[in-house]
Amino acid sequence: MNNSEIVVSLDIGTSSVKVIVGEMVNGALNIIGVGNVKSKGLKKGLIVDIDETVHSIKKAVEKAERMVGFAIEKVVVGIPSNHIQIQDCHGVVAVAGENRQIREITDEDIARVIDAAQFISIPPDREIIDIIPKQFVVDGNDEISDPRGMEGVRLEMDGVIITTSRTFLHNILRCVERAGLEISTICLQALSAGTISLSKDERDLGVALIDIGGGSTTVSYFKDGFLKGTSALLVGGDHITKDLSIVLRTPFEEAEKAKITHGHAFYEDASQDVTFTVPIIGSDQVKHCNQLEITEIIEARLEEMLYLIQDELRSIGVRELPGGYVFTGGVSELQGYVDLAQVILRNNVRVAKPDYIGVREPQYTTAVGLIQFAYETAKLKGLQIGSTTSNADVYESKPNKKVTQAQAQQQKRQNPDEKLTKKVKKIFGYFFE
Repeated sequence: MNNSEIVVSLDIGTSSVKVIVGEMVNGALNIIGVGNVKSKGLKKGLIVDIDETVHSIKKAVEKAERMVGFAIEKVVVGIPSNHIQIQDCHGVVAVAGENRQIREITDEDIARVIDAAQFISIPPDREIIDIIPKQFVVDGNDEISDPRGMEGVRLEMDGVIITTSRTFLHNILRCVERAGLEISTICLQALSAGTISLSKDERDLGVALIDIGGGSTTVSYFKDGFLKGTSALLVGGDHITKDLSIVLRTPFEEAEKAKITHGHAFYEDASQDVTFTVPIIGSDQVKHCNQLEITEIIEARLEEMLYLIQDELRSIGVRELPGGYVFTGGVSELQGYVDLAQVILRNNVRVAKPDYIGVREPQYTTAVGLIQFAYETAKLKGLQIGSTTSNADVYESKPNKKVTQAQAQQQKRQNPDEKLTKKVKKIFGYFFE
């Protein structure tokens, strides 16, 4: 087959760790591998046990490797909206040749103007994770999305800098590296999910993208084509499951199974005829339940979450949403969720999910979006984040996986802090100066 670029995303969530292997051919994405395992070591979107998190990452990677038949070494890592701050930035560089002659703008000029925009004052406890261009200006001509190939003497860029907590970021990167993986780039999950979830009109008019995960809910606001604000609420699908577990007096895993299989979000549409049994904790007996009983519990918690989402949007100054609400994440798949959300939010509501074979579920939106967003961003900056290879090449690389991981582990044992610092510096360049 023809050479293509293989890009792998890593989405580390509270309830699951997902690894998606994508093949980019002429800008088109094909999903060729999926690894999805139950997550351990995280709570409310935060890492609480590094060893457990590393183990979960390894299991997800191994599952994806078995599907595609070759070793995974480089990944695009998604960063959640916990501790995220967004601020405007501006960069200016000269592109003229000798004697101020007009010349063509190249990838190098794009890289220089982005570097120039990052020299702003940020607190010492924060780290820059990305710079997103809003527009480029060539000799006073603005609203240019891609200036490469144009001619001029002065190039400017207006954009936003995204920063996060240094400690939070380093813990995530350390887990990925201890799993024997190389980090090709990092991306904000909210931006990545918006890439494949939202239409251009929605992003222009004003839309809220709500990603409901297991331990947290990400609330993101897009307006005028760009991300204006994002934050994480420390409530998610696991809280619904815990409520069910307490009320039904059944193990957490059984409550989760009941929620997914028999749960309903809208009490008016639930049925008393749908019945099931769950084991009771501390005994060998079972409890007989119906859909109406658990829907009352589910609806109450979802109502609370929807009101919290409204309050969070109001706190960042959002009063109107012409583009409505777009929901994604595993919880949004519950029966009746859209109906309940429309009643509470009084606006247009829809559920977004990837349109690719094997990942047509809302829980995969962020992981798939990471591939698309990282690829498009790298292309604009003239970078390559994946591996350009053919089938023959990737199959030949598989036997070297164990050797590579063993060498990496040996290096980590010798001086893990030094290795991490070098790796992060390689990724972020001037960000650590």
